[in-house]
Amino acid sequence: MRPVGRLAGAVLLAALCTAAGCGGGPPRPAGAERTLTYCRVDGLAETMEVWEPSGGVARPVPAVVDIHGGGWVLGDASLQSGTVDWAVEHDIVGRGWIFVSINYPLAPAHRWPVQLQAATCAVRFLRAEAATLHVDGAHVGVIGASAGGHLAAMVGLAGDRPPFDRGEHPGEPSTVQAVVDQYGPSDLTSPVWAQSPALVRLSAEEFGVPAGQPSPVLAAASPVTYVHAGAPPFLVVQGAEDQIVPPSQSVELVHDLVAAGGRATLLMVRHAGHGLAPSGGTPSLSADQVGAIAARFLARALGG
Repeated sequence: MRPVGRLAGAVLLAALCTAAGCGGGPPRPAGAERTLTYCRVDGLAETMEVWEPSGGVARPVPAVVDIHGGGWVLGDASLQSGTVDWAVEHDIVGRGWIFVSINYPLAPAHRWPVQLQAATCAVRFLRAEAATLHVDGAHVGVIGASAGGHLAAMVGLAGDRPPFDRGEHPGEPSTVQAVVDQYGPSDLTSPVWAQSPALVRLSAEEFGVPAGQPSPVLAAASPVTYVHAGAPPFLVVQGAEDQIVPPSQSVELVHDLVAAGGRATLLMVRHAGHGLAPSGGTPSLSADQVGAIAARFLARALGG
């Protein structure tokens, strides 16, 4: 696991690791794996794990970029079995496509917006190296959970805007064609964050401002600020009993996207908390089932 900031206790750590994919062991993800350095961000040479079909790829194919969660302060590019991202990776690689999971600089040592700058640089890297990686640069999707969901939504809505598009490969676009946002914060200024003291503390470490205030810094880091007509299609996944990211955050984002004329679907999982962990009963959908729904969404959006 990469270095972490101060955390809000063991319960929060467990929930964030569920979303972050911390330290998953056997079994292994599908396909052949390799590690590539994609960009230098805030003084760090950041890497990505790339999975492709074991037999290789002979033609340009769509790619999906995974952004791990962990409250912006922990986690890495490894995938954890039993998560939505794990299920999506198996489906995407099984289709003959490419699945990528990125590392990025972590707070509090590296503060906003370097996390988003890393994610957009990863997208540009895939396009810059499209001939070598056999990536179809016109069909790139992004998926993330928790803080990774926040970053995925920001890539989809504002990844091509300064200063978020700053970094290497400036000649390539930072835009994506589909977004899967799993329970990511969408409006960091909302007073609803009073219900989540853990996220308030993590926000202070990442943005320098506790969530839930009418701060221009938080507004500029909120996906809802950038909702616009022509946004890529969104699938937003949310646990109905989430005590870390209130469900109203996902409801608000989908509402705003649809009101702007966009395509957005909210998948609310009953009896599920943060990371879709059971809460008050058996979740109405398992991680594998949500993963299958997410993979079908990505396949339709990216032309599979």
